[in-house]
Amino acid sequence: MKIAVMAAGGVGGYFGARLAAGGHDVTFVARGPHLEAMRKNGLQVESALGDLRLGPLDVTGDPGSIGPVDVVMFAVKLWDTEEAAAACKPLVGDGTAVISFQNGVESVDILTRALGRKHALDGTAHIASVIAQPGVIRHSGTMARLAFAENDNRRTPRLEAFLEACRNSAIEAEIADNVQRAVWEKFVFLAAFSGMTAVARQPLGIILADADLRRAFASAMAETAALGRAKGVELSGDVSERLMSFAGGLPAEMKSSMLHDREKGKRLEAA
Repeated sequence: MKIAVMAAGGVGGYFGARLAAGGHDVTFVARGPHLEAMRKNGLQVESALGDLRLGPLDVTGDPGSIGPVDVVMFAVKLWDTEEAAAACKPLVGDGTAVISFQNGVESVDILTRALGRKHALDGTAHIASVIAQPGVIRHSGTMARLAFAENDNRRTPRLEAFLEACRNSAIEAEIADNVQRAVWEKFVFLAAFSGMTAVARQPLGIILADADLRRAFASAMAETAALGRAKGVELSGDVSERLMSFAGGLPAEMKSSMLHDREKGKRLEAA
């Protein structure tokens, strides 16, 4: 498949690298020192699932230089969504799927306004990965999976093709039965994980081991789930309990990207 990664941060860099290593035609969009490092040295992935070192590779700071592709993996920070969505227009052909693998629950609406409902799709990326230094993606733990679907949750040839591309590139992936529910389930967990680790400035294990922090973590998930249900999302009654069990199985040292950004004095992906 012909794939554009917009852009090559922790999420896009990791999954884009796996797809490139799997033999697919992948072009990365990056900027600043990360772009320059990738141009000079390629892209390195450090992961318990297997390290990668790619180079030379197709990387650019100008999406308009790529041309239409089959799939755009859209994984920019939330504050860049509108600008990046507009920049994707040259990537979109008649059958192009632009799949949001961002945090949050509203990005697909912005993509739809910019690119049209036919092209703007929702998805989720479950992974803890960051740009460790320019040209290097560091993946923590072994969680690394994608879910995506058409907006009406149909299985279509373009998504079946992307699913096959993921699977033959050693990526755990699925076409979601209900992508809206999948996005909100991730958001229920992420709101608590990002918020609590960033506020406490501690990894997940410390949060869950402390009674007060653990209670606040659970409360944040329950509140987010209640919001989703109020908006009509079909979230199960035990979603918070299931996600708390899920959290308990994650590496104790796991940090959210929001905590990494806070530690480095970067802008936070928060309202």
